[in-house]
Amino acid sequence: MRNIAVFDFDGTITQKDTLFEFLKFTHGWRYYINLLILSPVLIAFKLKLIKNYRAKQILFSLFYKEWDIDTFNSFCADFASKIKIRPKALDAIKKHSEKGDIIVIASASIENWIYPWSSEYNIDHVLATRIEVIHGKITGKFFGKNCFGQEKVNRISEVFPTRTNYYLTAYGDSRGDKELLEYANESYLNKF
Repeated sequence: MRNIAVFDFDGTITQKDTLFEFLKFTHGWRYYINLLILSPVLIAFKLKLIKNYRAKQILFSLFYKEWDIDTFNSFCADFASKIKIRPKALDAIKKHSEKGDIIVIASASIENWIYPWSSEYNIDHVLATRIEVIHGKITGKFFGKNCFGQEKVNRISEVFPTRTNYYLTAYGDSRGDKELLEYANESYLNKF
């Protein structure tokens, strides 16, 4: 039986939500203007009038629709080296890796900035929110579902379909990790 360690990214491995940090990184002062424009959407989300994935897609579209994917990925690579990480989370990743466990990140964040970060730490799989790109341009839509809640379990099940063949340890910090933590054999909430 294989051992798999699944880590949420934002708030579990990282010290902050990387989406908002990335928005600031790519847009500077215009980040604040765009948030003002989006304030009705953000308020509707906080009041639970619209779902997480819908609010996130509207936000992402306003900031990145029609961006060239190569430019976006270049920003992602630069940003990855600036992400503030929890040292104890890195220690846990290292310990799992030393034991020969498969290391997975399951995150609602965009995979494009998690991939360059994860390559530095020998992460085996990144299961995160994917963006739609057509003819080299970002459409502003997600490709598939936002990797949040039950979608984290669905994505793990796609990569590792036979649940009885592995022991799953999961680390998370928020409501978006609830289903993942329940699915695991061993789970940790706010461990780091």
